[in-house]
Amino acid sequence: MRYERPETIVQATHLLAEADSNAFVLAGGTDLLVKMQSDGFEADLVVDIKSIAGMGDVVEADDTFVIGAGVPCAALGENDALVAAWPGVVEAANLIGSTQIQGRCTVVGNLCNASPAADSVPALVAAGAKAKIAGLGGTRMADVLDIPTGPGKTSLKKGEIVEAIVLDKPLARSGDAYLRFIPRTEMDIAVVGVGINLVLDEGGAVQSARIALGAVGPTVILAEDAAQALVGSKLEETALDVMAAACSAASHPIDDKRGTVEFRKQIAGVLARRAARIAFDRAGGN
Repeated sequence: MRYERPETIVQATHLLAEADSNAFVLAGGTDLLVKMQSDGFEADLVVDIKSIAGMGDVVEADDTFVIGAGVPCAALGENDALVAAWPGVVEAANLIGSTQIQGRCTVVGNLCNASPAADSVPALVAAGAKAKIAGLGGTRMADVLDIPTGPGKTSLKKGEIVEAIVLDKPLARSGDAYLRFIPRTEMDIAVVGVGINLVLDEGGAVQSARIALGAVGPTVILAEDAAQALVGSKLEETALDVMAAACSAASHPIDDKRGTVEFRKQIAGVLARRAARIAFDRAGGN
């Protein structure tokens, strides 16, 4: 196995583009290093991107936050401006693993690992986050929703790297939240995860909503019918009932030892109700 630590994103993309096969990007390494312990794992090339300028930075601009691919999740919780703007995104990122893992893992790694149960991805999708992708032809932007295409698979082309996550500054009277269900009290994989972002109008009713469901399909599900059920409401019980039912209907989970199809579909609705109330309160609803 060859290990490379380039100092520019151009060098990194060329290394990946020129690799014959089995090339991997090392950001935090919390998923990759575990895979490398498997007997069936083969890597011809590992490209460590942590020496590239900007990869470890959270940059706040007038309208955006740009989270570099090497920023550990623990650092997100220490950024007061980001926590104030997108508390749900930060909470989701801070649910990944233990304290030790938090010092290494990254939201970009969580995204590109493409686990259906990734915690940060539903929250990012609910927030409308975009991925800044570097490749041989320059950079392009893509919705975070469109990066995972299935378990362990992404839409990234050969030689491409997700360089950063870009979050727009939230609108006035908006709030987000992320909740998950796990069998244990901590350090477990989501059986169901729900991210919600709400924007209220001047009268305090929901003007727009985004609801993203995790661990109930091969990729995150953007539950548009569920979101539409909240528009115009102030989270009255009837609206929440319709929204919860729509979340359950949009879910397409599997049966396994961690939860049945029926259980996961029900929990998707339950968590969505709870997350919606949190997001509503954060948006200034009453």
